[in-house]
Amino acid sequence: MTYRIDEMSWVEFDERRKNTNTVIIPTGAVEIYGPHLPMGEDGIAAMGVAERIAEKTGALIAPMMPVSDSKSLMAYPGTITVSSETFKAVMEDIVECLVVEYGFKNLLFITGHGGSVGPINQVGVKYTKSHGIHYAQVDWWRFVQPNGMDIFEEKGQMAHGHASEAGTSVMLYLRPELVVKERMTRVELNPQCFEYPDIMQYFPMDFRSPNATVGDATKGTAEKGKAIIDKCVDRIVEFMNKKWDI
Repeated sequence: MTYRIDEMSWVEFDERRKNTNTVIIPTGAVEIYGPHLPMGEDGIAAMGVAERIAEKTGALIAPMMPVSDSKSLMAYPGTITVSSETFKAVMEDIVECLVVEYGFKNLLFITGHGGSVGPINQVGVKYTKSHGIHYAQVDWWRFVQPNGMDIFEEKGQMAHGHASEAGTSVMLYLRPELVVKERMTRVELNPQCFEYPDIMQYFPMDFRSPNATVGDATKGTAEKGKAIIDKCVDRIVEFMNKKWDI
């Protein structure tokens, strides 16, 4: 049985929405993700997590927004980007449909791309204030970090940098056929990026890394990917069951 709205007929959707107050909204990006991972990793991860949450809660899943503002990752070919303003406008239109047209009360965003967190939060807060919904957002790759302390071998950027141990493990579990294992590399972040850590600076990807990997992808395994997804899904479901009338 599918939980994805885009895979349902309108008749099925009309019936299924009577049984839940909750919609999960996954969002991704299409951007350079090392030489070994698909550029749609953020969305693939977000949808994989959303489907597992839906199976445990009965929540429906909105169509995924597959692109976001990824301008900082244009250093190598392949990134597809939209402006933050465009992304926010699309999110607002989707939420308008779900909340105003169809009456859903709980919105859970599974956000695969860090650049989307701010615009999504603005939309979520707006509808919380105007329509009294319950809104929550999981910034996926940042959520993985504290929950993966006992799963990943590396620490910090080497485990959680771009296309490193965490990201590679998740993809090896979800879509192993899309991972080119012989291209998995270990790349230390350019040391200049560590200078003045208390001051925010912009470093394009080609300054940070020679191949869009930051960290140790060679430590990634499907077993670690399954372990972190299972743990994170259980944590999110616990929150939903405790805080919401799903």
